Amino acid sequence: MSMQNIQVGVGPVSFEDLVRVARDGAAVELTSDALEAVDRARAVVEALAAGETPTYGVSTGFGALATRHIPTEMRAQLQRSLVRSHAAGSGPEVEREVVRALMLLRLSTLATGRTGVRRGTAQLLADLLTHGITPVVREYGSLGCSGDLAPLSHCALALMGEGEVRDASGTLVPAADALAAAGLAPVELAAKEGLALINGTDGMLGMLVMAIADLRMLLRTADVAAAMSVEGQLGTDRVFAPELQAIRPHPGQALSAANLTALMAGSAIVASHRTGPDSSVECNRVQDAYSLRCSPQVHGAARDTVEHAATVAGRELASAVDNPVVMVGPDGQGRVESNGNFHGAPVGYVLDFLAIVAADVASISERRTDRFLDRARSHGLPPFLADDPGVDSGHMIAQYTQASIVSELKRLAVPASVDSIPSSAMQEDHVSMGWNAARKLRRSVDGLSRVVAVEVLTAARALDLRAPLTPSPATGAVVELLRSSGIQGPGPDRHLSPEIEAAVGLVQSGAVLAAAESVIGELQ
Repeated sequence: MSMQNIQVGVGPVSFEDLVRVARDGAAVELTSDALEAVDRARAVVEALAAGETPTYGVSTGFGALATRHIPTEMRAQLQRSLVRSHAAGSGPEVEREVVRALMLLRLSTLATGRTGVRRGTAQLLADLLTHGITPVVREYGSLGCSGDLAPLSHCALALMGEGEVRDASGTLVPAADALAAAGLAPVELAAKEGLALINGTDGMLGMLVMAIADLRMLLRTADVAAAMSVEGQLGTDRVFAPELQAIRPHPGQALSAANLTALMAGSAIVASHRTGPDSSVECNRVQDAYSLRCSPQVHGAARDTVEHAATVAGRELASAVDNPVVMVGPDGQGRVESNGNFHGAPVGYVLDFLAIVAADVASISERRTDRFLDRARSHGLPPFLADDPGVDSGHMIAQYTQASIVSELKRLAVPASVDSIPSSAMQEDHVSMGWNAARKLRRSVDGLSRVVAVEVLTAARALDLRAPLTPSPATGAVVELLRSSGIQGPGPDRHLSPEIEAAVGLVQSGAVLAAAESVIGELQ
């Protein structure tokens, strides 16, 4: 399938373009205005490099060593030493999509004309993305201040033809060999270029944008799961009525409640326990448990938090994060100035907020699931949804799996961004830990998808057990998706782990959401 190249210009890349490059392998190209901006900034750097006045990042050392003036003949070595020494990561390799995201975002900052790199250096970074060459970046090394120094340095090292990379097929090869195979030549970094390549929040930002994309899908999927649970537990949909949501006007809550109402529309199971002349009054219970009744309040608050995070991410995508930066006036005259824009606090905070969101949405999902399994609370369903309770355990241990994950998500919700630690001889004495916040958020999002998948799996079994009453068309389509994917309905115990993993795949791919939307249209 052909895919149009992503244009990287002076302005920000979009969420959608980042996902296409990071996950779908889209090629990139620099626009003419970006190349012109790069050239203008480079002219400023070269003029300063030729002068006698020391300029930080151009003719001095770095960090706590910034007071040393570096003579011209040693500046190429200065750049090589910077990148080699800062490529100090340790631990497992970071995922390909994360590395591609951070490379794209570094390229986006280079394209603003604020960093002072040469045109060829920016172009080589674009070429690596286009050819699917992915530098090996390690799990540990970033403090999220002066940006993601170690991860970005591993990428800069590859531009120099050093270190290891994964080629387009995923094979581990020396960077020099991968460049040669693609017909690319390594660069010898010139003044200012080393700092420009490594001084950014690109890793944590890339992970934030991808987490937002995942959570937007997962929160709608959680609405699907909640609707299946309310329906399967003979709950009422009256509490989701728009007039009740309007008196507490949180936008996410209204959207989630509207989704639940749409998902449950036309359910014979729901209709079976209504009474009154218009069949609109729920007759069995005065109130459902919080995990059912308050699903829109929790899912809605999660949505609003995700959208706040998206606002922050949008601002960061529009930023030129480097230190020092090149400032060019309308007359073409320029200067280089130090700043603190590399500090990851704005990104780190929302990464931590989203870990809280993932933990709480998973927690309420697990509570809804547990209610199916307790015959004292499930309104006529067999214990643990077992075929022959006592001989069979049904979904008893599936809930254990959920509980294990939820407990882990609570630990991951402890913020990383409050855990500053000093470095660089106290020059960098307050850091964001944004990279760490992003790494744990990825685990949180994965855990949330697994908890929701178990709820969908369990709710589908319960809906089958309500026969001959039928679920709504939308939730029934989800049940049919599971059954057509090899996940059997109620019956004697069988190996449950493969069914859980199959359900996880259907949730993570968006198939569960798509099944419901195929009946009622796009959820909000």
